[in-house]
Amino acid sequence: MFLPDWLNTIHHDGSDLYVSNPYPGLGEKVQIRLRVSHQAPVRQVYLRYTHDGEQRLIPLQAAPPTPPVRWWEGVLEIREPRVVYRFLLLADDGVWWYTAAGATAGIPTDAQDFVLLAAYHAPTWVLESVFYQIFPDRFANGDPTNDPRPEGGNGLNTPRPYLLPWGMEPPTSASPSFVFYGGDLEGIRQQLDYLQALGVNALYLNPIFPAQTNHRYDVTDYTRVDPRLGGDEALIALRQALDERSMRYILDIVPNHCGAQHPWFLAAQADPDAPEASFFTFTRHPDLYEAWLGVARLPKLNYRSAELRRRMYEDSDSVFRRWLRPPFRADGWRIDVANMLGRQGTQQLGPEIARGIRRAVKDTRPDAYLIGENFFDATPQLQGRQWDGVMNYLGFAMPLWHWLRGFRLGAWGLNEEVRSELPWPTAALEQTWRAVRAAIPWAVALQQYNLLDSHDVPRIRTLVAGNDALHRLAVTVLMTYPGVPSIYYGDEIGLMDTPRLGPRGCMIWDEAAWDHDLLAFYRKLIALRRSSPVLQRGGFQMLGVDKDSFAYQRAAKAGRIIVVAHRGSQPRPPQGLRVEHGGIPDGTHFIELFSGQGARVINGHLQLPEQPQGATLWQEIA
Repeated sequence: MFLPDWLNTIHHDGSDLYVSNPYPGLGEKVQIRLRVSHQAPVRQVYLRYTHDGEQRLIPLQAAPPTPPVRWWEGVLEIREPRVVYRFLLLADDGVWWYTAAGATAGIPTDAQDFVLLAAYHAPTWVLESVFYQIFPDRFANGDPTNDPRPEGGNGLNTPRPYLLPWGMEPPTSASPSFVFYGGDLEGIRQQLDYLQALGVNALYLNPIFPAQTNHRYDVTDYTRVDPRLGGDEALIALRQALDERSMRYILDIVPNHCGAQHPWFLAAQADPDAPEASFFTFTRHPDLYEAWLGVARLPKLNYRSAELRRRMYEDSDSVFRRWLRPPFRADGWRIDVANMLGRQGTQQLGPEIARGIRRAVKDTRPDAYLIGENFFDATPQLQGRQWDGVMNYLGFAMPLWHWLRGFRLGAWGLNEEVRSELPWPTAALEQTWRAVRAAIPWAVALQQYNLLDSHDVPRIRTLVAGNDALHRLAVTVLMTYPGVPSIYYGDEIGLMDTPRLGPRGCMIWDEAAWDHDLLAFYRKLIALRRSSPVLQRGGFQMLGVDKDSFAYQRAAKAGRIIVVAHRGSQPRPPQGLRVEHGGIPDGTHFIELFSGQGARVINGHLQLPEQPQGATLWQEIA
């Protein structure tokens, strides 16, 4: 269906330009605003919402036009914990609906509506954070006396661990999961000055509990820190050092499964009547059991067990509660394979378990940040009752990867990726981003853990085949997109994957090997992100999409920022970027962050200079 151009001027999101309070209390009255072009043929706008399941309509009032926009305004009383709303526009050319998914003539479903969460206690500190992910064994060795010692296997085909000098590529005979370099928590503590100079103020630590592998997702004890990382005292010392720098940290936990050497599993194998036997699903005791993706070393936990729930999150001394309290005082949790948690065939307990974990975490520490790992559609878990956010692969990273390098898709059990060498359409990126944003409340969208890479996927510099301009483009988008940005250790100095270790190579501490220009680029963007309320809380609107480029704005009462990303190897020619539909008046002046070039809006277009491959960031000047 052909849509008239004026529909592109309609905009609403959850930022302070459109919602007087994005975190309302029950009974509070909230002003809701909608922006359209001052020339749009709109005669009346209604705010459509539901109360106790019944449709209600509130006529909005039109403010006097202030070219290029006109505002329609009304008041919505918050009488339910979750309020969904959309807009109905009566225009000279027909009747139109406007939801978080955009404008349409057809009647939309409630799933596309805007959402306000009443009495929602958001961990607002994360909006002012830039995270830094650390894989502990590979970041820094601060105490060689606790380095792993080569020991024998355990009867489950566990390879003998290798302890290698820092940065040495492992031999082909070594299993990558059992190669150690001695990185520890003391090493992290000793490098906090470096991290503070970089500008990050929150850490995400991959698992630190005892295990047999270097990744430690085969946990053998949820109640203590691995001695090879320095033990409990090293984490306490790290907590204290972070406090001195006003920095935070979250821990990584795998409640979906444990290691086959965990005492719970050993007790379950030894005695089918043991309390711990209910923690697992045996098809033939003691050797056949449900395991994560069939990996025998990772038996899956069965949350039909009330005792398991008590130990993991319900009891006052449970695992999830313990590490949020003094002396460790973790600031939150990252849940491994959160998409699989509590799910076993006919037993689909995921939402129930996630809600239980949330209650325990928020009861123990209301401002804790609770995120899950999910490579797929996590929007059902992001409605304010389960996770605060997820590692935002689908809603941010994957569309950007596809756009930068071409479409790739893998799946468990598939021997090779599904690939297309054709450039992924910019419109597909925009469509995917918009669909995920539209499916969750705006307050939750601002909490998504955005990333370019991690310990599980290729490093961003590897993904773009060492292309510095595309790397910087990706970082610019990361730091300016709605959500909480995270950097994977070493990306800021130009680390790439290694043949045997992939993205889990050792951090380089020889400064002569660093890309100092790239490091300075990261520092500047991080400083902007941490100082800008526009980037932390501002709204989002895509301004333009073409074959090799896209442009968007972040806008708030505090100002606006425009980002233009161009992947083409040939420069984007000097041209005007249409911004009138973004509500930006003629005469508005912008300065580009890195070049210092200026540009003005003339006849509804921001007059941009030639742009080579990469991204530019334009800040409004008052």
